[in-house]
Amino acid sequence: MTSAPRMLSSDLLERIRSRAAGYDRDNSFFTEDLDELRAAGYLAPRSLVETARDQRLLAAYAPATALAINMHHVWVGVARVLHDRGDTSLDWVLADAAAGELFAFGNSEQGNDLVLWDSLTTAEPVDGGYAFTGTKIFTSLSPAWTRLGIFGRHGDDLVHGFITRDTPGWSSKDDWDTLGMRATQSHTTVLDGALVPTNRVARVLPVGPSADPFVFGIFANFLLLTASVYAGIADRALELAVEAVQRRTSLKTGQHYDQDPDFRWRIADAALALDALAPQLEALAADVDGLVDRGANWFRYLTGAKHRSTETARYIVDQAMRSAGGGGYRSTSELSRLQRDVLAGIYHPSDTESVHSTVAANLLGPILPQH
Repeated sequence: MTSAPRMLSSDLLERIRSRAAGYDRDNSFFTEDLDELRAAGYLAPRSLVETARDQRLLAAYAPATALAINMHHVWVGVARVLHDRGDTSLDWVLADAAAGELFAFGNSEQGNDLVLWDSLTTAEPVDGGYAFTGTKIFTSLSPAWTRLGIFGRHGDDLVHGFITRDTPGWSSKDDWDTLGMRATQSHTTVLDGALVPTNRVARVLPVGPSADPFVFGIFANFLLLTASVYAGIADRALELAVEAVQRRTSLKTGQHYDQDPDFRWRIADAALALDALAPQLEALAADVDGLVDRGANWFRYLTGAKHRSTETARYIVDQAMRSAGGGGYRSTSELSRLQRDVLAGIYHPSDTESVHSTVAANLLGPILPQH
């Protein structure tokens, strides 16, 4: 594993790892982790390449902590994408993040498989802005966010904006009780006329797909940072697999399992899959930072990177479980927790079906209507 950057010191990372099992067991928020990460400057803006590397490293120590912090970094990354392209409308996000404010992602809605192309939430014009009414699910950082990005529909438009924690008209259901990624505390958020003031409206865009840089920024940062978190889980799973076969001894041969050809092949195959992730993730992140224009291919590459990373991570965790023996099946095992955490990857946009549809449309064009 690469050496830790200054803000993620080895001591800090070890403290974060030491708390991960307790947060998972108690289904509690990572309050101490957040306090230390904020104090270390981890909420501040950085390039996408640097953020992705940091998130991958953090995820190897505490996947749920990394996944939750991801949502903050997505919004900071959107502001950075716009700023780098000459749009300063979200520079206030960069300033707030540098000051330690915590951004959360309040866009997901139950039953909305159009993701950012439509919304079940309403955004009604009122004096001073828009009033949002609807229900958002999977709001990571629910106990602690200070800024929440949301969107809703007004007529044929989608309105994107931000509320603060002291904004009236929102509530949290405190209903997070899941198989894995428990420390994210991604509660359901209910909006009941929550006001986004005019100066915090980020975009008003037509319903449907959009090439607006704001939308590109969301997809680029969300998909690549999510992919980085699951790559970090895979990093740790491979480490644990290597440790397991070096520790376990065969009664049949009297040798450690690291001398067994079958286990050696299993570990090597996992490593080969893992080695393919970093070049693609870092190259795509560098292209976003470098303003490279990949045109219509961008969504194919971004969704493909997320899909490949999450599926590869699931495979590597499975190989690690097979290498660790029955001890990995205990609920107190770190590998057992990684097995539960890695499953969350299949639920993040873009899902497997959407990814394949995106790639097919890029290569073959849209499906033609039947006559």
